[in-house]
Amino acid sequence: MSEIESDLEYLNRAVEGMSLADAIAFVTTHIKGKKVFSTSFGIEDQLLTHYVAPHNNINVFTLDTGRQFNETYEVFQKTQQKYPQLAIETYYPLEEDIREYTKNSGINGFYDSIEKRKSCCYIRKVKPLQRALSGASLWITGLRAEQSANRNTMRFLEWDENHKLIKFNPLLHYKLEEVEEEVKRLDIPVNSLYYKGYLSIGCAPCTRALAPGEDFRAGRWWWEDGKKECGLHIHADKNF
Repeated sequence: MSEIESDLEYLNRAVEGMSLADAIAFVTTHIKGKKVFSTSFGIEDQLLTHYVAPHNNINVFTLDTGRQFNETYEVFQKTQQKYPQLAIETYYPLEEDIREYTKNSGINGFYDSIEKRKSCCYIRKVKPLQRALSGASLWITGLRAEQSANRNTMRFLEWDENHKLIKFNPLLHYKLEEVEEEVKRLDIPVNSLYYKGYLSIGCAPCTRALAPGEDFRAGRWWWEDGKKECGLHIHADKNF
Protein backbone atom coordinates (compact mmCIF):
# COMPACT_ATOMS: atom_id res chain seq x y z
CA MET A 1 0.00 0.00 0.00
CA SER A 2 1.39 3.41 -0.99
CA GLU A 3 1.76 6.26 1.49
CA ILE A 4 -1.16 8.17 0.02
CA GLU A 5 -3.39 5.07 0.06
CA SER A 6 -2.50 4.50 3.70
CA ASP A 7 -3.22 8.13 4.55
CA LEU A 8 -6.58 8.02 2.80
CA GLU A 9 -7.53 4.82 4.61
CA TYR A 10 -6.71 6.47 7.92
CA LEU A 11 -8.69 9.61 7.08
CA ASN A 12 -11.71 7.70 5.81
CA ARG A 13 -11.87 5.63 8.98
CA ALA A 14 -11.36 8.69 11.16
CA VAL A 15 -14.16 10.84 9.71
CA GLU A 16 -16.75 8.05 9.67
CA GLY A 17 -19.40 9.07 12.16
CA MET A 18 -18.02 12.59 12.73
CA SER A 19 -20.31 15.59 12.50
CA LEU A 20 -19.96 17.73 9.39
CA ALA A 21 -18.23 20.50 11.33
CA ASP A 22 -15.81 18.10 13.01
CA ALA A 23 -14.99 16.26 9.78
CA ILE A 24 -14.13 19.47 7.94
CA ALA A 25 -11.99 20.71 10.84
CA PHE A 26 -10.20 17.36 11.18
CA VAL A 27 -9.42 16.87 7.49
CA THR A 28 -8.32 20.44 6.82
CA THR A 29 -6.02 20.33 9.84
CA HIS A 30 -4.52 16.97 8.88
CA ILE A 31 -3.88 17.73 5.20
CA LYS A 32 -1.20 20.31 4.56
CA GLY A 33 -0.97 22.72 1.66
CA LYS A 34 -3.56 24.68 -0.28
CA LYS A 35 -7.17 23.68 0.44
CA VAL A 36 -10.06 24.76 -1.79
CA PHE A 37 -13.84 24.48 -1.80
CA SER A 38 -15.79 24.80 -5.04
CA THR A 39 -19.35 26.12 -4.92
CA SER A 40 -21.97 26.33 -7.64
CA PHE A 41 -24.44 27.72 -5.07
CA GLY A 42 -26.56 24.57 -5.22
CA ILE A 43 -28.25 23.49 -1.99
CA GLU A 44 -25.45 21.07 -1.04
CA ASP A 45 -22.76 23.70 -1.62
CA GLN A 46 -24.75 26.22 0.37
CA LEU A 47 -24.78 23.89 3.37
CA LEU A 48 -21.04 23.33 3.06
CA THR A 49 -20.43 27.07 2.74
CA HIS A 50 -21.94 27.53 6.19
CA TYR A 51 -19.40 25.11 7.68
CA VAL A 52 -16.45 26.25 5.57
CA ALA A 53 -16.93 29.95 6.31
CA PRO A 54 -15.27 29.88 9.78
CA HIS A 55 -12.06 28.39 8.33
CA ASN A 56 -9.65 30.99 7.00
CA ASN A 57 -7.36 28.25 5.63
CA ILE A 58 -9.86 27.19 2.92
CA ASN A 59 -10.02 29.09 -0.37
CA VAL A 60 -13.56 29.27 -1.77
CA PHE A 61 -14.19 29.66 -5.48
CA THR A 62 -16.95 29.43 -8.07
CA LEU A 63 -17.02 29.04 -11.85
CA ASP A 64 -18.95 31.62 -13.84
CA THR A 65 -19.58 30.10 -17.25
CA GLY A 66 -21.19 33.25 -18.64
CA ARG A 67 -24.49 31.40 -19.14
CA GLN A 68 -25.76 31.33 -15.55
CA PHE A 69 -29.33 31.88 -14.36
CA ASN A 70 -29.94 35.29 -12.82
CA GLU A 71 -31.23 33.42 -9.76
CA THR A 72 -27.75 31.96 -9.30
CA TYR A 73 -26.25 35.44 -9.15
CA GLU A 74 -28.95 36.42 -6.66
CA VAL A 75 -28.05 33.60 -4.25
CA PHE A 76 -24.35 34.43 -4.77
CA GLN A 77 -25.09 37.95 -3.52
CA LYS A 78 -27.16 36.70 -0.57
CA THR A 79 -24.39 34.27 0.38
CA GLN A 80 -21.80 37.05 0.43
CA GLN A 81 -24.11 39.12 2.62
CA LYS A 82 -24.69 36.27 5.10
CA TYR A 83 -20.99 35.34 5.28
CA PRO A 84 -19.15 38.68 4.83
CA GLN A 85 -15.89 37.14 6.06
CA LEU A 86 -15.90 34.75 3.12
CA ALA A 87 -14.00 35.77 -0.02
CA ILE A 88 -15.43 33.83 -2.98
CA GLU A 89 -13.11 33.99 -5.98
CA THR A 90 -14.71 33.72 -9.42
CA TYR A 91 -13.07 31.95 -12.36
CA TYR A 92 -14.24 32.69 -15.90
CA PRO A 93 -13.68 31.01 -19.27
CA LEU A 94 -11.03 32.55 -21.48
CA GLU A 95 -12.36 35.10 -23.95
CA GLU A 96 -10.46 33.56 -26.85
CA ASP A 97 -11.96 30.13 -26.13
CA ILE A 98 -15.51 31.51 -26.22
CA ARG A 99 -14.79 33.48 -29.37
CA GLU A 100 -13.40 30.42 -31.15
CA TYR A 101 -16.27 28.19 -30.02
CA THR A 102 -19.02 30.56 -31.15
CA LYS A 103 -17.24 31.15 -34.44
CA ASN A 104 -17.07 27.42 -35.21
CA SER A 105 -20.22 26.10 -33.51
CA GLY A 106 -22.53 29.06 -32.96
CA ILE A 107 -23.66 30.61 -29.71
CA ASN A 108 -25.88 27.60 -28.88
CA GLY A 109 -23.96 24.94 -30.75
CA PHE A 110 -24.05 22.62 -27.73
CA TYR A 111 -27.56 21.54 -28.76
CA ASP A 112 -26.23 20.08 -32.03
CA SER A 113 -24.23 17.15 -30.68
CA ILE A 114 -22.82 15.63 -27.50
CA GLU A 115 -19.34 16.38 -28.79
CA LYS A 116 -20.13 20.10 -29.13
CA ARG A 117 -21.82 20.14 -25.72
CA LYS A 118 -18.79 18.57 -24.07
CA SER A 119 -16.55 21.04 -25.86
CA CYS A 120 -18.61 23.90 -24.44
CA CYS A 121 -18.42 22.40 -20.94
CA TYR A 122 -14.68 22.00 -21.36
CA ILE A 123 -13.96 25.63 -22.16
CA ARG A 124 -16.55 27.12 -19.78
CA LYS A 125 -16.07 24.78 -16.80
CA VAL A 126 -13.21 22.30 -17.02
CA LYS A 127 -10.47 24.73 -18.05
CA PRO A 128 -11.43 27.35 -15.43
CA LEU A 129 -11.56 24.55 -12.85
CA GLN A 130 -8.01 23.54 -13.74
CA ARG A 131 -6.87 27.08 -12.98
CA ALA A 132 -8.82 27.17 -9.73
CA LEU A 133 -7.31 23.87 -8.53
CA SER A 134 -3.75 24.73 -9.51
CA GLY A 135 -1.41 24.04 -6.60
CA ALA A 136 -4.16 22.66 -4.35
CA SER A 137 -3.68 19.55 -2.23
CA LEU A 138 -7.32 19.22 -1.10
CA TRP A 139 -10.55 19.88 -2.99
CA ILE A 140 -13.78 19.97 -0.95
CA THR A 141 -16.95 19.20 -2.93
CA GLY A 142 -20.69 18.92 -2.31
CA LEU A 143 -21.07 15.55 -4.02
CA ARG A 144 -23.50 13.05 -2.49
CA ALA A 145 -23.63 9.33 -3.20
CA GLU A 146 -27.35 9.24 -4.01
CA GLN A 147 -27.07 11.88 -6.73
CA SER A 148 -26.24 9.39 -9.50
CA ALA A 149 -25.26 5.76 -9.98
CA ASN A 150 -21.63 6.53 -10.82
CA ARG A 151 -21.25 8.46 -7.56
CA ASN A 152 -22.41 5.73 -5.18
CA THR A 153 -18.98 4.08 -5.03
CA MET A 154 -17.25 7.23 -3.78
CA ARG A 155 -15.60 7.55 -0.39
CA PHE A 156 -15.28 10.54 1.90
CA LEU A 157 -11.72 11.08 0.74
CA GLU A 158 -10.27 9.79 -2.52
CA TRP A 159 -7.37 10.48 -4.80
CA ASP A 160 -8.27 12.48 -7.90
CA GLU A 161 -5.72 11.36 -10.45
CA ASN A 162 -6.97 13.83 -13.04
CA HIS A 163 -6.11 16.81 -10.85
CA LYS A 164 -3.43 15.16 -8.69
CA LEU A 165 -5.01 16.02 -5.35
CA ILE A 166 -7.24 14.61 -2.62
CA LYS A 167 -10.96 15.14 -3.08
CA PHE A 168 -13.06 15.41 0.08
CA ASN A 169 -16.80 14.72 -0.11
CA PRO A 170 -18.08 15.51 3.42
CA LEU A 171 -21.77 15.23 2.42
CA LEU A 172 -21.24 11.77 0.94
CA HIS A 173 -23.88 9.95 3.00
CA TYR A 174 -26.34 12.83 3.36
CA LYS A 175 -29.81 12.30 1.96
CA LEU A 176 -31.42 15.22 0.17
CA GLU A 177 -34.03 15.56 2.92
CA GLU A 178 -31.26 15.92 5.49
CA VAL A 179 -29.61 18.68 3.47
CA GLU A 180 -32.93 20.50 3.10
CA GLU A 181 -33.72 20.24 6.82
CA GLU A 182 -30.31 21.55 7.90
CA VAL A 183 -30.34 24.41 5.40
CA LYS A 184 -33.76 25.47 6.67
CA ARG A 185 -32.71 25.18 10.32
CA LEU A 186 -29.61 27.31 9.76
CA ASP A 187 -31.46 29.85 7.58
CA ILE A 188 -28.98 29.44 4.72
CA PRO A 189 -29.81 31.17 1.40
CA VAL A 190 -31.05 28.81 -1.32
CA ASN A 191 -31.38 29.39 -5.06
CA SER A 192 -35.07 30.21 -5.66
CA LEU A 193 -35.06 27.88 -8.68
CA TYR A 194 -34.54 24.94 -6.33
CA TYR A 195 -38.12 25.21 -5.08
CA LYS A 196 -39.35 25.27 -8.68
CA GLY A 197 -37.97 21.82 -9.44
CA TYR A 198 -34.38 22.69 -10.39
CA LEU A 199 -32.58 20.25 -8.08
CA SER A 200 -29.36 20.36 -10.11
CA ILE A 201 -28.68 23.85 -11.45
CA GLY A 202 -26.13 24.48 -14.17
CA CYS A 203 -26.09 26.82 -17.14
CA ALA A 204 -29.46 28.32 -18.07
CA PRO A 205 -29.65 26.90 -21.63
CA CYS A 206 -28.73 23.42 -20.37
CA THR A 207 -30.98 23.07 -17.31
CA ARG A 208 -34.71 22.50 -16.92
CA ALA A 209 -37.00 21.74 -14.00
CA LEU A 210 -37.59 18.11 -13.08
CA ALA A 211 -40.93 16.39 -13.47
CA PRO A 212 -42.16 14.37 -10.46
CA GLY A 213 -40.22 11.12 -10.14
CA GLU A 214 -37.44 12.09 -12.53
CA ASP A 215 -33.80 11.32 -11.76
CA PHE A 216 -31.76 14.03 -10.04
CA ARG A 217 -29.67 14.66 -13.18
CA ALA A 218 -32.50 14.45 -15.71
CA GLY A 219 -32.82 18.22 -15.88
CA ARG A 220 -29.20 18.68 -16.97
CA TRP A 221 -28.51 18.45 -20.74
CA TRP A 222 -32.11 17.27 -20.97
CA TRP A 223 -31.94 16.70 -24.75
CA GLU A 224 -29.28 13.98 -24.33
CA ASP A 225 -29.65 10.33 -23.37
CA GLY A 226 -27.38 8.23 -21.14
CA LYS A 227 -24.81 9.20 -18.52
CA LYS A 228 -24.65 12.96 -18.00
CA GLU A 229 -21.49 14.54 -16.60
CA CYS A 230 -19.59 17.64 -17.67
CA GLY A 231 -16.10 16.45 -16.80
CA LEU A 232 -15.64 18.31 -13.51
CA HIS A 233 -15.86 15.14 -11.42
CA ILE A 234 -14.13 12.26 -13.16
CA HIS A 235 -14.28 9.33 -10.74
CA ALA A 236 -10.67 8.15 -10.70
CA ASP A 237 -10.00 7.50 -7.04
CA LYS A 238 -8.37 4.11 -7.67
CA ASN A 239 -5.71 5.39 -10.05
CA PHE A 240 -2.81 6.15 -7.72
